[in-house]
Amino acid sequence: MATSRPKDGSPSGVSVHAEELRRKLLRDGSLVLDVKVIPRARTGEVSELMANGSLKVKVTAIPEKGKANAEVCAVLAAYLGVAKGNVEVILGHTSQQKRVRVLR
Repeated sequence: MATSRPKDGSPSGVSVHAEELRRKLLRDGSLVLDVKVIPRARTGEVSELMANGSLKVKVTAIPEKGKANAEVCAVLAAYLGVAKGNVEVILGHTSQQKRVRVLR
């Protein structure tokens, strides 16, 4: 069964989730997100909201010398509409499973 995609090309539900996260960020001033990173992907994007509540983030960078972590921060910053400097990996620097803090 094919999934329907919104006009922006994001998987169904991801763009709705982004809006919810943006509202929560504005209300609370910060967010802590669990993220699963897929390095060496064709494109850098938030590709899906997983069943456990984590975001699956695809990045083109290789997981070497912090390159993938930097791209994760950039992708999430664009996804949430904040500056790249307001997104930081706080746990899981060398793992695919990460915890990320986002500040308003």
